[in-house]
Amino acid sequence: MFHTLILSVCAYFSFAQKNQLNYNLLIGTYTNAGNSEGIYYYQFNADGSSKAISKQKAEEPSFLITSTNHQFVYTVNELGKGNGAVSAYAFNKKTGEFKLLNTVLSGGDHPCHISTDRRNRFVFVSNYSGGNLSAIAINSDGSLSNEKQTIQHIGSGANKSRQEKAHVHSAVLSPNEKFLVVQDLGTDKISVYAVDLNNPTKPLSENPLSVFNCNPGDGPRHISFHPTKPFVYAVQELTGSVTVLAFKNGELKKLQQINMFEKPSDKKSGAADIHLSPDGQFLYASNRVDYNDLAIYKVASNGLLTWVGSQSTLGLAPRNFSIDPTGNFLLAANQNSNEIVVFKRNKTTGLLNDTGNRISVGRPVCIQFVR
Repeated sequence: MFHTLILSVCAYFSFAQKNQLNYNLLIGTYTNAGNSEGIYYYQFNADGSSKAISKQKAEEPSFLITSTNHQFVYTVNELGKGNGAVSAYAFNKKTGEFKLLNTVLSGGDHPCHISTDRRNRFVFVSNYSGGNLSAIAINSDGSLSNEKQTIQHIGSGANKSRQEKAHVHSAVLSPNEKFLVVQDLGTDKISVYAVDLNNPTKPLSENPLSVFNCNPGDGPRHISFHPTKPFVYAVQELTGSVTVLAFKNGELKKLQQINMFEKPSDKKSGAADIHLSPDGQFLYASNRVDYNDLAIYKVASNGLLTWVGSQSTLGLAPRNFSIDPTGNFLLAANQNSNEIVVFKRNKTTGLLNDTGNRISVGRPVCIQFVR
């Protein structure tokens, strides 16, 4: 009896350990400088270590997503001069094999962000230099349609060197998938479009249902929705701040704006990415240029933020970062030091500790977990 119990306990822990090992990483990169060849696929282990599985040559696949079942990968090809594009790949998550299905134009120059709905009917592409966003239908075989709906933004902002025109930087569906929230760094606007995913050619309303005006010169870049509450958090690239917004029926209402540094200084900001912990208890935002760190906040029940501290990313230009689905680790992609740094998260305090584990990849700028 005792022997059987021991075997059962051992079997349980063996299963639990294997289950924890079941996360892998897809890494998007810049290929126009440095030593990157395209998309990289890694095994990610429960102790924070990793192992290379495969790579796929691609041109400027700076941002990527997978289908819900992880059988397809969609990447931007962040190119200018009319060559901005999106590529679709069939993907075997067990072997890491990629098969290019097709590449279509994105509708604007330098596509920098891509998202999709849960049923993978469309990809939504943000064209930074084009100042527009495109909705591109996904075909039944996972490839991309050549037809697209493109919405052009017009305007400029207070920062003449960075906001000379519209610069759409990201577009994210609301949790109920009834709205698309679009961040325009160039015009200091966050626009909310109505979404009809059953419309095969025009899933987006031609005009936004509502527009939230950020502070002049803020430069809204990315957002993160709270996992259980009606709050949205926007990272402002140019002012190095986070805006807390209530979200209801497609309307955004400002609740708070908080700096990404504890004390004002002469340092220059280049805020980049923003994510909540899986339990919604902590918020993290990355800052580049003179900071190269992560701002850490505690999230109150009313959505407001309290400064906890900051953590150096131990590298240069953390353009992107990702928290693993268990909430145990945060991985920071340091674009200009060609390295991903693995931090262990303290789920009680929100603070980060360096595990000593690194993933050496040229110009890493996007991390997506695959289960």
